[in-house]
Amino acid sequence: MDIESAQHWWQPVPGWLNTASYGLPPQQAIDELAVATDDWRTGRVSWEGWDTSTARARAAFARIVGVDATDVAVGSQVSQLLAPVAAAIPDRSRVVCVDIDFTSNLFPWMVHADRGVRVRTVPVSGLVEAAADADVVAFSLVQSATGEVADYTEVCRVARAAGALTVVDATQACGWLPFDAALADVVVVGAYKWLMSPRGTGFAYLSPEVRDRFRPIAAGWYAGDDPHGSYYGLPLRLATTARRFDISPAWLAWVGTAPALEVVEQLGVAAIHDHDLSLANRFRAGLGLPPGDSAIVCVDVPGAEDRLAAAGVRAAVRAGRVRASFHVYNTVADVDLALAALTR
Repeated sequence: MDIESAQHWWQPVPGWLNTASYGLPPQQAIDELAVATDDWRTGRVSWEGWDTSTARARAAFARIVGVDATDVAVGSQVSQLLAPVAAAIPDRSRVVCVDIDFTSNLFPWMVHADRGVRVRTVPVSGLVEAAADADVVAFSLVQSATGEVADYTEVCRVARAAGALTVVDATQACGWLPFDAALADVVVVGAYKWLMSPRGTGFAYLSPEVRDRFRPIAAGWYAGDDPHGSYYGLPLRLATTARRFDISPAWLAWVGTAPALEVVEQLGVAAIHDHDLSLANRFRAGLGLPPGDSAIVCVDVPGAEDRLAAAGVRAAVRAGRVRASFHVYNTVADVDLALAALTR
């Protein structure tokens, strides 16, 4: 199905240009959540049926980013998914990050300063060069503050040649930007933005080549080889796959996540990319800016925040600039509404 034909699956109030803060759910997710919420209200069912959504979502995510589902762990937030990775790096490791990166991919490394872990920050444009002299390169594929897209393939290539661990936060990319997760060692994604899921679900691709270095420090029953046989007592019996890093899922959040990811699959990330980029570049052109490569556009326009709000356009302000973000449910009318407000 093409995107224009599928847009009836969403019902946004015109002017929502803030997917970089949170994505809007497709009707399929709302329908499944409505059934589950009513079942919860009445106590009609046991929880195991809701948990099948976790397996569906894991499988869909793996297909979207081109990896095996056995190499994907599920969790709740990016920093939680990164915690066992950061805890496992050797003392005095040299970590390179981006100077304006979201702190969920900065703080997990910085809290290990007491054991000599040193975090150095560089601009996005300096990542390739810095990757050649690091033990860990941790960066967002797309920057939250600016929309800048990193040279993912080249950073991973240089880091691998240098023996550095590559850790990528793809939260602002996954769902609109095609990429091969297997190029990196670790890829973490919060699903509530471009994957249009309820907040509180996330994924980590953990390459089998590096996974054994990490300790599953949040292990519980859901990390067991057989979760339903891991409720009580000894011995320790963890999964041999990336599932050993799972945390027990918040059921209803995963009920909404599985159908949302399946919609992304159905439409195709490549098609979504073309749609989103076309709208972003229409917006840029209307402001006299050259074309870009990101679905996130940050602009400096006097009084922009107030002008957009008065026109009913919901965008964000990040690092002192207005940030507009364009996704599958947006239309040319949304772009033109924002442009009319900003260019009056």
